[in-house]
Order: sequence, then C-alpha cells, then structure tokens
Amino acid sequence: MELQLPLSYIWQPSNVSSRTLVVVLHGRGDSAEGFRWFQDELAIDSLNLLLLDAPNHYYTGYSWYDLPPNQLPGILESRRLLDEVFTRLEQQGFAPDRTFLLGFSQGCLMTLEFGARYRRALAGYVGISGYCHNPEKLLRELNPEVNHGNWLVTHGTQDEMLAVERTRKQIQTLNGGGFRIDYREYEKSHTVDLKRELPDIRTWIRARLPE
Repeated sequence: MELQLPLSYIWQPSNVSSRTLVVVLHGRGDSAEGFRWFQDELAIDSLNLLLLDAPNHYYTGYSWYDLPPNQLPGILESRRLLDEVFTRLEQQGFAPDRTFLLGFSQGCLMTLEFGARYRRALAGYVGISGYCHNPEKLLRELNPEVNHGNWLVTHGTQDEMLAVERTRKQIQTLNGGGFRIDYREYEKSHTVDLKRELPDIRTWIRARLPE
C-alpha cells in the first residue's frame, strides 16, 4: 500500500481483509527492516503492520532522538512527525480506535511521549524495554481521553542497556499519578522475549481487537 507519510516505512498487509493496524517504532540504531519478523511471530491474521523508520540517521540505522542529555529536541520533533503520520493514516481510512502503537526501546519512549499526548485515543499502546523522558511532565500533559487502561509496558530484569529499576520507578510514578498502565517484567535482556513476553503481548492485543 502506498501511504503519503513523512517517514519512510515498510507496509505488511494483514492475512485477511482488515483495516486494523499496528504501527511499530524500532529502537536506536535499528530500522523498519529490523522488525520484518514481528508480523509472523505476532501471528494475528487481521493486523496490518506499518513499520516506521525513525527520522535521524544513526550508524547503519536510525534514531528517534539524540543520546542524553540532548534528548528533548529529537523527542519533540519525532512527536511532531508521529502526529502527522497518525493524522494522515486517519485521512486514509485507518481509524484511531482500530490502530495500535507499539515501540521497542527508543520506540517505547516515543509510544509513551507521543501516545499519551495525542488528541485521539488509539486501540492500544505497547511499550517494550524503554522508559519515560519525564514522568511528572507527562502526567501534567496527559490527554485523559487516552487513559482507558489500554497501555502495556514490559521490561527485562536483566536488561543491560536500560536498567529495570528506573523504568519500574517511573511506572510507579505514572500509575500513582493516575495513568493506568499494565506493567510487566520478564527475565530477559534488552530484547523481545519470544517464549513468554510475546505470547502475553499477543493475548493483550487480541483482547483489544475491534469487532
């Protein structure tokens, strides 16, 4: 499918006719190519997948924002680009309430930072092995229309890139401030665990599939 978007992408059509969509955001240094496998592993026939490339070149891949302490300008620009992506998707017939947003690592942060503020509620939000830039600011700017419990954040207790303690504390802060996030930890490193985590994500998404 040809989509007029401000970011390069890979489109993976559903196995059955459907307008239900998952938008996938990769991590730092990766690309849309790095998530081609995800559709087969997720194994939900009714899901189209849109794998986005982040806007900034980073070695052989891309990134959504710069390394600390210079993250914020890139985060704000990526939020702007994602706003345009979702606006155009809706214009092209992909309703927000039939669209999921899923991100890994930097993509997890962007799922939180963009999704929590976006003016439209999506079908669901999944953040894997990431964190939040500023939990207190996010709570102040949270769009209450998106806060219906359709948030899942997962992390690894053996994550060598992003310490689980920080993410755990941030989610506690967000949930304590009224943000309804289902938070789960797995015995894994900075990766997607195919044996336990991915089946849980599959079940979680299936429970939120539109009729």
